[in-house]
Amino acid sequence: MSSRAPSERSEDSPAPIPKMTAFKSLPAEHGNPGTLTPPGDSGLERFKEIVAQPVLASFIAGGVAGAVSRTVVSPLERLKILFQVQSVGRNEYKMSVHKALAKMWREEGWRGFMAGNGTNCIRIVPYSAVQFSAYNVYKRGLAGITSVTFTYPLDIVRTRLSIQSASFHGLSKKAGEKLPGMWGTLIAMYKNEGGFFALYRGIIPTVAGVAPYVGLNFMVYETMRTYFTPEGQKDPSAFGKLAAGAVSGAVAQTCTYPFDVLRRRFQINTMSGMSYQYSSILDAVRVIVKTEGIRGLYKGIVPNLLKVAPSMASSWLSFELTRDFVMGKRRTGYL
Repeated sequence: MSSRAPSERSEDSPAPIPKMTAFKSLPAEHGNPGTLTPPGDSGLERFKEIVAQPVLASFIAGGVAGAVSRTVVSPLERLKILFQVQSVGRNEYKMSVHKALAKMWREEGWRGFMAGNGTNCIRIVPYSAVQFSAYNVYKRGLAGITSVTFTYPLDIVRTRLSIQSASFHGLSKKAGEKLPGMWGTLIAMYKNEGGFFALYRGIIPTVAGVAPYVGLNFMVYETMRTYFTPEGQKDPSAFGKLAAGAVSGAVAQTCTYPFDVLRRRFQINTMSGMSYQYSSILDAVRVIVKTEGIRGLYKGIVPNLLKVAPSMASSWLSFELTRDFVMGKRRTGYL
């Protein structure tokens, strides 16, 4: 399997950067030697040359792809989290996906669908950007670990913001009470739940799952991308890229889903009204299987699979379009 970055083919080396226009010598005046004046667009050309470098282009494209994909599936992403953290005895969201979405709409309106999405986009832009650009340096799993480490505190905050306005028992809120936002949640966790380490609660199961997830994601995508490329063509169509992204995301997330459930449980381990008090990863697995069965490790898998196709498809397509645009590539019949 090729170790090239996503969407990167051997024949797709960066488009040649146009040569800088030579400085022109102006006629000498009053016996003085001619002066050199750069062309008016030299600064723009240098800027284009900088952003067209593969790593920086991947960084920009990865950020755009992450923000687009998360926003597209925000309602399903939030519902997945609510399902994941709902243990035995909690029945507030024990229903089908469409009924749960309708409940969210009735109780919270459009804001309920987008709860935590702002923080998620702030997190996912550097997350995806670091992941895609790091992929150019040391490939697959380590790229995912790097991006997770840099942005993990925002991931915890995103989880807390997704839960705090839900109708879970124990999270009762006074009428008109203003819930804390991103910065308020970060500060409260830092002050009240253990300082810096509180912002990285759940990082171990996250890191344990991210390497195989990212590796599978890239590997399956490259395989599917080849499969969906028509014979005699260099690239698949837009539909082919969407299909490849959907398949790669579904396979990777299904195989590593229990790690995602563990991550969410540990992220709210000390959250008032939602405490689980797991002492370790093995303890968490033991308790979940004992009280909730094997299905407990796959709670939320249905909305997750429903969102993974549009999420990964839009992510890969946005990444490739933005990356090729930044690098100045133009292909006939690209879309």
